[in-house]
Amino acid sequence: MRYPPSILEDIKSRLPASAVVGRRVKLQKAGREWKGLSPFNAERTPSFFVNDQKQAWFDFSSGRNGDIFTFLMEAEGLSFTEAVERLAAEAGVILPVATPDAEVREKKRLGLYDAMALAQQYFREELKSPKAREAREYLSSRGLVGAVAERFGLGYAPNDRHGLRDYLAGKDVPVEVMVEAGLLIQLEDNPVAYDRFRDRVMFPIHDAKGRIIAFGGRALQKDAQAKYLNSPETPIFHKGANLYNLNRARKPAHDAGTLHVVEGYVDCIALDRAGLQNAVAPLGTALTEEQLALIWRIAPEPILCFDGDKAGLRAAYRAIDVALPGLSAGKTLRFCFLPGGQDPDDMLRSQGAEALRAALDKPRPLVEVLFERETQRAPLETPEQRADCEKRLFGAVAQIADEDLKRHYRQAMRERVNELFQPQRRGGQPAGRAEGRGRAEGGRRNGPSGAFVPPLQPSSGLLRSALLQKAVRVMPREAALVLAPVHHPGIVEAEAETFAELLFEHGSARRLRSAILDAAARASDDLTEARPLSERLAEHGHAEDLRLVGEAATIEKWAQPGADFAHALAAWREAAHLHSRQSFLNTEIDSLSLDFAANGGEERFERLRALLQRREALLEEE
Repeated sequence: MRYPPSILEDIKSRLPASAVVGRRVKLQKAGREWKGLSPFNAERTPSFFVNDQKQAWFDFSSGRNGDIFTFLMEAEGLSFTEAVERLAAEAGVILPVATPDAEVREKKRLGLYDAMALAQQYFREELKSPKAREAREYLSSRGLVGAVAERFGLGYAPNDRHGLRDYLAGKDVPVEVMVEAGLLIQLEDNPVAYDRFRDRVMFPIHDAKGRIIAFGGRALQKDAQAKYLNSPETPIFHKGANLYNLNRARKPAHDAGTLHVVEGYVDCIALDRAGLQNAVAPLGTALTEEQLALIWRIAPEPILCFDGDKAGLRAAYRAIDVALPGLSAGKTLRFCFLPGGQDPDDMLRSQGAEALRAALDKPRPLVEVLFERETQRAPLETPEQRADCEKRLFGAVAQIADEDLKRHYRQAMRERVNELFQPQRRGGQPAGRAEGRGRAEGGRRNGPSGAFVPPLQPSSGLLRSALLQKAVRVMPREAALVLAPVHHPGIVEAEAETFAELLFEHGSARRLRSAILDAAARASDDLTEARPLSERLAEHGHAEDLRLVGEAATIEKWAQPGADFAHALAAWREAAHLHSRQSFLNTEIDSLSLDFAANGGEERFERLRALLQRREALLEEE
């Protein structure tokens, strides 16, 4: 909200800067000013000064300065609105209400907050009841008991269609409010609303001020339709713009200088139990642009911690695509992949807090993970394959908007590419003339006898396939997998997780997928509004991506606007299954190719040839 300058000046006139700053910095009088040690840098000699006359502070060690509002924003990670509201309350200044409609909306929002707080009381009480025995056993098995359960407000929603509804009705909460808060489900053909969460362990979700705005429920039954169920979009909850545990993690993150981002609620709690209270998690979706902007406001170089498996890699790679346009000097991402396919909770329970902290202690820079992503995506045996790899690398770098940073990334990628493609002897020295000629022709010497092994050559059918075509053209099936959700948004609602995890080769497909998922994360009904999604995507700079994808997907009728939705959904699922199988084969081939290049061996050669034949057979199924 915008506040008039007169209101801000009124607040500052009632609160001396030294009084506000002095709560966090030990100040000493120094002439007309106050001085103290910088709260932002470790130092022995004071270089931090506060001037009440100017209502300003100056930190010469870091170059920061500002007024009492910016101090709270810098020192505690508050937004401008939050800083104004806090200081206005301290100063006794009443903030203006913009319009009568805004006042009505605010009262409505307060009613929703009250309903969520009462629901939390209900879930907490039910966790102590006899029918919650299985829930308590689950929480005990994960170490989520005692002070931990109390700190995170864990609860239980019983297997009762009207338990919460009746409890809230007894507290004079109208059914309409319960429905709007996402606590009840109201169907058009059934006037009787019923509880959304049943037989689930409940995780309350707070906003930055600590108010409960939503819940996440973990199913106890193995055959439950959804393992995790989150509250729907409501006037107070937008899942793509919030983070789990943000209210508790913000100050520890500022104190530590970084923020850990994990994949789920239990992982976030695991880091807290390990002594890392600066941890947050997305809310059931892949990381969105809004969430990343929120993370960067708290910590400029957060650490994204993913499971050390293929799904974790896919999540990390998508986060890179989201982050690239917003990178700048001092604003980036770092990555940590846990060993053995473990998640933070697994590692904490199996190896302890010290091992988990040690694993997170050496994160990898974004530039390294991006290079690894592109160079391991396909074989690099031929000049064409290497050129394609370079095109993908520098295409990704081109998404960086900051020109200075883009220049440094290009230089870093060029150095890495030159090192990767330079012929090497087994001992690590540059190859001589004869050996270099053999490698240039694609061959290698292998085995004790030093016999020359001819290069692996894909068949003519594989060379003609879309898999090995240059990245200028989008593969038809890949294009259809992205185009169908544009024309049939219900596919995203039904298959959002699968859609988010598909590996796409072409930048246009990846960008469109990110834009579609971001739209889905912003509002649950946004994708199905009357105005076509394609128009909104084009307005947001994706017209060329839509053109390339549309041209490539013309042969797939099920991906077009007029197709029957049920048929489109079934065809999409089948295509996604084939695409996942092919992606898995590509990963296996990439890994084995690198192993064979380094170590040789007849067995590896035969396995690699078999995998290539399987991939060609799979391509013929299209």
